[in-house]
Order: sequence, then C-alpha cells, then structure tokens
Amino acid sequence: MQKIFIKYAIAIMTAASFLILLINFSFYWYTLERQQTATFHTKTDQMIHTLENNRQELALMKESLDEDYLTRARAAAYVLDREDVLSLSVVEMQYLADLLNVDELHVIDESGFIVAGSVSQYVGIDMSKHPQTNAFLALLESDEEGAYLIQEPQPNAAEAKVMQYVGVARNGRKGIVQVGFEPKRQLEAQSRNTYDYIFSRFPTDAEEELFVLDIESGAVLGHSNGLEQEFTADCYRLEQLLGCAEGAYRKGRDGNLVYVVSEQYDDVLLCAAVSANVLFQELVRNTLRTFLYLLFIMIAVVLLLSYLTRQKIIGGIYQIIDKLKAITNGNLDTTVDVGGNREFQALSGGINTMVKSIVSLSDRISAIIEISKIPLAAFEYENGDTHVFVTSGLGKLLSVPDEKVAALCKDVSSFDDYIKQLTREPVEEEEDVYQIGDAKYVRIHMSESEEGKLGVITDVTGDILEKRKMRYENVHDPLTGLYKYQYFKKMTEEILRNIPEGKGCAAVMLDLDHFKDINDTYGHDVGDKYLQSFSSVMASMPKEHFLTSRRSGDEFCMFIFDCGSSDDIIRYMDDFYELLHRNTVALSDTQTGIISASSGFAWTDNKNADISELLNRADEALYEVKRDKKGTYRGY
Repeated sequence: MQKIFIKYAIAIMTAASFLILLINFSFYWYTLERQQTATFHTKTDQMIHTLENNRQELALMKESLDEDYLTRARAAAYVLDREDVLSLSVVEMQYLADLLNVDELHVIDESGFIVAGSVSQYVGIDMSKHPQTNAFLALLESDEEGAYLIQEPQPNAAEAKVMQYVGVARNGRKGIVQVGFEPKRQLEAQSRNTYDYIFSRFPTDAEEELFVLDIESGAVLGHSNGLEQEFTADCYRLEQLLGCAEGAYRKGRDGNLVYVVSEQYDDVLLCAAVSANVLFQELVRNTLRTFLYLLFIMIAVVLLLSYLTRQKIIGGIYQIIDKLKAITNGNLDTTVDVGGNREFQALSGGINTMVKSIVSLSDRISAIIEISKIPLAAFEYENGDTHVFVTSGLGKLLSVPDEKVAALCKDVSSFDDYIKQLTREPVEEEEDVYQIGDAKYVRIHMSESEEGKLGVITDVTGDILEKRKMRYENVHDPLTGLYKYQYFKKMTEEILRNIPEGKGCAAVMLDLDHFKDINDTYGHDVGDKYLQSFSSVMASMPKEHFLTSRRSGDEFCMFIFDCGSSDDIIRYMDDFYELLHRNTVALSDTQTGIISASSGFAWTDNKNADISELLNRADEALYEVKRDKKGTYRGY
C-alpha cells in the first residue's frame, strides 16, 4: 500500500508540477511581452518628447532671431536713408554690414534692381528674375509704413547659397534695404531634430532596433542602424505595423519573428522591435529555474510522505486488519483499540460500535445517532411493505408534527410521495441538501436497491449558514458591506464580456474629500460611521445598473452598466450626487454634515475593453477633479 500511495503521490505531484510549469510559462511569456511593450513605449515616448523639445527650441530660436534680424534691417535702413546710396562703394557697404553684424547688405531701387551692396557680384541683379528675390518686390507696392519681409532660410538666387534674408521698405522713397544672414544656428538646431540624431540618443539593446516610417508612403525615414540596408520584411511594412500599438509578432529579415511595438506621432510611425529569440531565451531561463525549484520540492515531499505513511498509517492499518479478521471469524468480543492518531481512534470506535449494534437494526441506528451527537434520523422500507420504519427525531428534523409522521409511516406510497416532493428542489451548489421552512436545511441521502430504500437525514443548517456567512465575508467589506475590490473586478469583467449590443458601461472611481480631517477632528468611530453612511448611499443605487465596492480606506468604486449612452451615465451620476447631498451624517451630539466626494468615470461600449484600464482612466479623471474642484465628478 505504501508503494501504491507513493506512486500515486509522485504521479499527482508530477502532473501538478507540469501544470505549474505550463501556467508559469504562459504567464511569464505574457509578462515578458507586457514588459517589453512598456519599455518600447517608454523609448518612443522619450523620442517624441525629444522631437517636441527640439521643435519648441527651433521655434523659439526662429522667433528670437527673426526679431533680431528685423531690428538690424531697420537699423540699416535708418543709416542708409541718410546717405547717398549710389555713392557708397562695395567696401563701404561691407564696412556698414560689419558694423551692423550682418553677413550681407543690399539696397534695391524702385525698379527692383540691386544698386548697392556688400557683395560686388550681386550689384545690378534684377530681383524679378528669380522666385527667391522676386518675393521682396511686394514691399515696393506696399503703402504700409515700416513694411518688411522675413524669408525662411533657403538657397539664394545668385549662388544657391543657403541664406536668410530680411527686407524693409525705405522711408520717404521707393526702395528696399535688404540684409542677409547665414543661418548656422537654425541649421544646427534642425540637425538635432533628424531621426539619426534622435536614434543616437537612445542606444539599443542586443537584437533591438528603432525605426520610423512615413504614414503616407510607408517609406522608412530613419533606422537605428542606418538606412544602408533593405527594408522589405513584414516588420517594416506600414500595413503590418499599424495594428501594433500593444505589441505584435511580425516576420523579420531572415524569416525569424520579431516583437514590434508602434506608436503614431504626427505623420510618422515610431517603431521599436526586438528578436523573439531574446524573449524566448529569457523565458527558457525562467522556466528552467522554476523546474529546478519544483523538482527539489517534489523530492522533499515524496521522502516526507514516505516516512509519514510508514510511521503513521501502514502500521495502524495492519493492526485493524488483524482485528477485523478475528471479528469476521465470529469473535464478536474482539475490541479494536488502535491508537496513534485521531483518525484511527475514531475508526476503532466506529468498528466497536458497529459490532455492538449488529444484533438489531433499530438498536444499531439508535446507537450511531447517540454516539455521533448529530441531529440525525433514518428511514427504511422494503418493497411490498405497508409500513415505513423511521427513527425517533425524524419529525423534529423535518419540522413535521409527530401525528403527521405517524400517518405517513402507515402508507409507503404517501411517505414516498412526501420524500419526492421534499427533494424536488435541492439547494444550489449543495449535494443532497434541501430547505425546510425559511431557515432550516437538511441533507437527505438515499440508497435504493431491488429490495427497497434506505435513507438518512441530517440537520446541516449550521454548516449551510456558516458556508453562506463565509461566502459573504469573502466577497464583502466587513465595515461597509460593499463588495471587496478583487471580487468587484471579477464581477465587472463578467458583466463587460456579456454586455448587450448597443449598450455601454462605465467604471467610476470615488474618493471622500477631507476624510482625514473627519478622523482627526471627530475620531475614528465617527469616521467609520461616515464611511458607512457614504456606502449606504452607494448601495441604494439601482442594482440592475450599479455594482459597488470599497477599494481601500476612503476610496470606492462603482460600475454602471446596461446603459444606452454616456448620457445615461451622467444621469445616474447626477442621481447619485443628489442622494448624497440629501444625506446627512451625525459628526457629534450637536453637529451634522453632508458627505463630500469626488469621482471620475470612464465610459466604453467595447465588450473587449480591459476593466483595469477603465479603472485607471477613471482614476485619472478623479485626479483631475481632486485637483480642480472637489465634490464633483468628471468623465475621462
């Protein structure tokens, strides 16, 4: 027997170990994917943050430089308005340009020709001949005083040299004064906004890559390893990447799978990818560690079970077998007195009682009832009998007067019909248990054979009520009576999965305002009553639409479901706050108060939505309310 027990124990533990390994494998693979997704989102968010900062820096720089360049252009116009421009040589113009700290200085007459300048080869150029220069001629047509034009950096008409020009209309005469600058700072700032520069700031791990695709064309605009390579694999195709916000597997260059996460930013798609082999290797290492731990535990448990089985079970069983052989051989005076543990003592007592009760069925059943000290009754009848044998106490167990029991026992058919009617509706989730009256439960176990029927009835009211009490306490908060948070999430997940088409729901996070002040000022007993009063308002909302929970401390959750639109959510929230504002709480013998609570909700009509994500969104909305205006609610 010991070998069989150990054999089955090893088989069970081996199966359990493989099941644990399988669960660990699945859970850890999922965890690795979520961790990698979070890491990639962090990197792409950092890249987006860098791009935004560079754009802001470039915009601020442009605004500052444009203002500075315009000031220098107007200063040049002021000086030249007091000079005979045609008499100024190139050297004099260059000297003036140096004084103003500009790279070029030109004067354009009313015909659109450069008549004086700091660059000799530009003098005499017709400004109307090229789009870059022609743009300034609009200043000649303008009657606006102080009219000006600031061009973006671009190749100039004469040499295709990248310059930025600023022109202002001359005062008192037709003409334009133009200054030019080499946009070194702007070009340097723009270079920091290239993808090559961005990728250089974010080093990649082994077999990891970062790249950017154009949303319109699907072209790869940048890659952490450079653009001197082919991008024909599925992991670089736009249509394969658009659905990878939460991570997905795509084929890489050599046909190997890669794990890709994408995030859209303006007109580009930022992507991060890592070889699936990297994740798999980490998974194998974790699984191997878990296997070794389980193997060690299983060996230790088998050795311990082998010792305990030999010492505590096998020896006692052999003693009981020897005693039973003597009883079987007719020695009814044999007493079984095997000790060693409570179970053997109970078994010995049961056998001794059985032997003593073997003479009379009635005496045997009575003795069992007396020894067990359990409210129990039995009935028996054989086919063809007209009378049903019952033990005393059956009427009390079934809450039936003794007169009715006596009448039923005189007719087997009537008794059988009564038992069938009694056992027609068993108690849910219980075996052979039936309700008697409003608050009494009995277990009726019947054995039916060709000869007749034997039944045993026991009072299990205490067990059933205790089970129900334990079930209630397992899922309800002891102070407020609301659902516990974990059970609340489980129920909301079930509701969300079965939400009807065209219906929606919302997760609501609530937080009591100034609750710490209540506790500090009036004491924790008042604080508890404050929590209970708030919970009673939550519990009073219609059960067909509301599920309520206490998360922790003064934090609560609600789940509003089976709603046609978010307008229904707002209506229910308004009803809730109206009830809350009508509810008063006794803070002391002379003071009462109205509970103030802030809340945020997140609406969805997607049955595949994640309840944790909905609660997080509701929490974000709650945070905004707590920051801006407590005592109200807001949607995500």
